[in-house]
Amino acid sequence: MKIVIVGAGVAGAILARRLARLPGVELHCLERVGPDDHAEAGTGLNVGPNAIKALRRLDAALAAEVEAASLPWTRWDIALTDGTPLMALPLAQVADNPGIRIRWSELYRVLRQGAGAAIRYGCTLESVGASETAPGKTRVRFTQHGATHEIDGIDLLVGTDGRYSRVRETFSGAPEPRHIGVAILRVLVPDTSAGLVDDYGQWFSGCHRLLAFRVPPDHVYIAATYPVAPGAPVQDAWKTEAVMRATYQPAQGEASPAVRWLLDAMCAQLHDAHWARMQEADVRFAEPEVDVLYLGDSAHGMAPTLGQGATQAMEDACAAALIVEDAWARGQRTPRVWLDRIVAARTERLRFVMDLSVRATDTMLEGADPVAGTRWKTEAPFQAELAALFRDVALGVPDDASAQAGAATTSAAAMPAA
Repeated sequence: MKIVIVGAGVAGAILARRLARLPGVELHCLERVGPDDHAEAGTGLNVGPNAIKALRRLDAALAAEVEAASLPWTRWDIALTDGTPLMALPLAQVADNPGIRIRWSELYRVLRQGAGAAIRYGCTLESVGASETAPGKTRVRFTQHGATHEIDGIDLLVGTDGRYSRVRETFSGAPEPRHIGVAILRVLVPDTSAGLVDDYGQWFSGCHRLLAFRVPPDHVYIAATYPVAPGAPVQDAWKTEAVMRATYQPAQGEASPAVRWLLDAMCAQLHDAHWARMQEADVRFAEPEVDVLYLGDSAHGMAPTLGQGATQAMEDACAAALIVEDAWARGQRTPRVWLDRIVAARTERLRFVMDLSVRATDTMLEGADPVAGTRWKTEAPFQAELAALFRDVALGVPDDASAQAGAATTSAAAMPAA
């Protein structure tokens, strides 16, 4: 059985770690950067309780390593930029366990180390497509360290190569982005806040939002948003210190100490800030005619409002690994069977997550009232949806099956591949 994973990001690294343990599998995970190159992962992220719940179920050892490299996400606080509180939500009310706060680079480091020799680094994808010699299978051509390689007759090809997936574009065409109507700035700054910023917090000045939280070892992740017409470019005028300071000042009174620190820290690092427009794309987990699977951003670009980008990549990978391991333990060695089960387990879950993420963006849209927009997030209907998001993890196998499959995979890890 020949499996190729393109991209050792969040989903790819988790899946590679698990599938490499299956006896009889020839696994290749192709990653473009080097093992210590995380230059494009310089900011922070919050990973939802649902992803940690999924990872603990799949791989308790790997989950422990991820949690050890992070800080717990236990609260969601919302205020106006003058400090007026709007919401203070302990996540324990809507989740079975905390989420995490971590640097992207640290998450990549932990997950890639966990995958070990299953990842081949420094690989540049040259082409991908249907096999010319094995009907129904696929092939990839790539360069590594100046040499060109081809893997043909691939039984399962997995695209985990991000929002602009080369694999998905080849087989399905590039997905059409749907812009949400919000532009976002992201920056990671040294933590000199003296405790003013810690767990997940948001501060609103009208429809303009600051978001921040602390990540180890000693940094604060800051995200600032502006409303923007869907499809319109990000205005260069927004990227100046004068405009940023004016935008996030309270309508009346003074900014709170936390907001004053955030503005000082953000404006000092504007030259390193990354701007983007919030967008999403249609869900697509598998190709109907060839055995190709997509996970993470390759399968579903989504609005980052509820911290579900990397979170759903983790859920995807855990579900895919558990389903393949369960099927393998049952003697089901047909990738199409695996794909059908993954699609059935994940599609409606992702549609729910994406819809909720977009609806929760309401306070950041042009003309939004953050007070009214936050109020409905404190009420029972939204809290119930948030609980479904954080607790109802869809992994496609019953608890007892995942335990048995995990045990079988662990015992087989020492066996040589056929």
